[in-house]
Amino acid sequence: MHAEETSPQPEPTLLYTMKQVELVTRSCLDDLLRPAGLTALQYTALTVLERQPDLTSAQLARNSFVTAQTMTDMVKALTAQQLIARHQDAKDRRRLVLSLTSEGRALLDRFRDAVADLEATMLAGLAANDIAGLRRMLLICRANLIKIAER
Repeated sequence: MHAEETSPQPEPTLLYTMKQVELVTRSCLDDLLRPAGLTALQYTALTVLERQPDLTSAQLARNSFVTAQTMTDMVKALTAQQLIARHQDAKDRRRLVLSLTSEGRALLDRFRDAVADLEATMLAGLAANDIAGLRRMLLICRANLIKIAER
């Protein structure tokens, strides 16, 4: 036997594990949303606008964790699909903000149960208090990393 065969393999880092979860999640969401001509990133942007209407494209990019250029392309596609609309900000008419259209809301409603089922599958085997703890810990991790990103 060789020494490397008997030595235990190091556990993957949490960063690696979290990235793997994100990649598998995105792949599953892409498969789920493909019939509607939507990607996981576009779906994320729509859900951000559902929770926080009237964002600028730059704000939507930050809240969706994509670059401004990626969001510019995404906004063009989502506008062409009539899922979002641009309009002047009521408080500052110089600013253009984005909001969901009725078609965008209907699309989110159409996939809401399927996305919830995907999340339930991901969390299968975890107790409710474990899920709450996981959510709390992930939010702390995110906040810690945002501090670094904003430097």
